[in-house]
Amino acid sequence: MSIGFLLDSKDSAVVWRGPRKTAIIKQFVEDVAWGELDYLVIDTPPGTSDEHITVCESLAKYNPDGAVIVTTPQNVSIADVRKEITFCKKIGLPILGVVENMSGFVCPHCAECTNIFSTGGGEAMAKELDIPFIGRIPIDPLIGSACEAGKSFIEANKASSSLDALRNFAANYPQPSHATLESSTDKMSE
Repeated sequence: MSIGFLLDSKDSAVVWRGPRKTAIIKQFVEDVAWGELDYLVIDTPPGTSDEHITVCESLAKYNPDGAVIVTTPQNVSIADVRKEITFCKKIGLPILGVVENMSGFVCPHCAECTNIFSTGGGEAMAKELDIPFIGRIPIDPLIGSACEAGKSFIEANKASSSLDALRNFAANYPQPSHATLESSTDKMSE
């Protein structure tokens, strides 16, 4: 679900503040008929703003398993993510693990992975804070191309070196508890 589906044009900007933004977040969580989910992915901007508080308050009644924290390996990202971890601990939201995204760049011609930023920052932070480290995901242009074409990256790129990283990520990802999110209209009809 995305606010983009509700806009007149793909070029429209959403310039909302305060109550209006909070209301749409609550509506997405409570009024969308999600059904049984393995995972509910909510991509938020870095920080600990009203959006984060609203999401957590809206999801609390569904007893989420926790949050997966995504960072890039650079120090500036790690600094933001540390605040996010403190936020989760403060509100009692369990942290399921840390993922290091953009950890290396896989060349689409030779498949060599080069650390154009750095690597290991997310893993080091997870170890220091005693949080499970789920894995590293490299930047791979073939992943983006497959997604934009509506194709399975795994099926289209069986020889990609990124597959090992994705398999490792999947093997280490926390298993869900199979929670069901019911919309408020479903609850009213019971």
